[in-house]
Amino acid sequence: MGSWKNHVRSQLLHRDDKEKLPYVGVFNRLTQLEDQFEIRTGILEDLQCKSLERAGVEVDINTKLLQLQLRESEHLAEKLSQTVSDMTSVLYVKEAEVQYWQSRVSQHRQEALTLAKAKNNLKAALQEFEFTMECQSKELMALRSEHTKLKEALEQAHRDKEELVQRWIEEKSAEADRLNEHNDLMQTYFFLPGGNIWTNS
Repeated sequence: MGSWKNHVRSQLLHRDDKEKLPYVGVFNRLTQLEDQFEIRTGILEDLQCKSLERAGVEVDINTKLLQLQLRESEHLAEKLSQTVSDMTSVLYVKEAEVQYWQSRVSQHRQEALTLAKAKNNLKAALQEFEFTMECQSKELMALRSEHTKLKEALEQAHRDKEELVQRWIEEKSAEADRLNEHNDLMQTYFFLPGGNIWTNS
């Protein structure tokens, strides 16, 4: 909705710049001349009426011109006074608007400073977090490396243990075999009283 409105507004401003603004001075001057013409027409009609009411008293042209200029000056002075009064009112309104916008600018400037400070704090916190994360990553890598080494050492210890158990079993088995062989010999041969050997065979 806003796009076509902005387009129409921009086209109207472009038209004013092209067609209206070059003739603003002419229009203002024409308005001033029309006002001046109306003032002089009214004053001349008033003077003519007063001249007729004076029962044929002749008034020279210079006097009429002076009266015309005096009335015109008075009228312009009144109009200027009213213009000054209007401009004073507008000035008060504009001063109030300026003060309002100055307060808004000050408020937004303070908000901008607060946001900038918050941004700096967040940036510092982010840098701290990044540094902490980097340290934690390095510690994690070191722990993983240590864990790998410990795991390899544990596996080697298990292998050594299994080898030792196997050797112990083999030695116990050999020892048992020797003991059984000795027992067999002891059961086959034994000594008789008097030093003779008796065999069971």
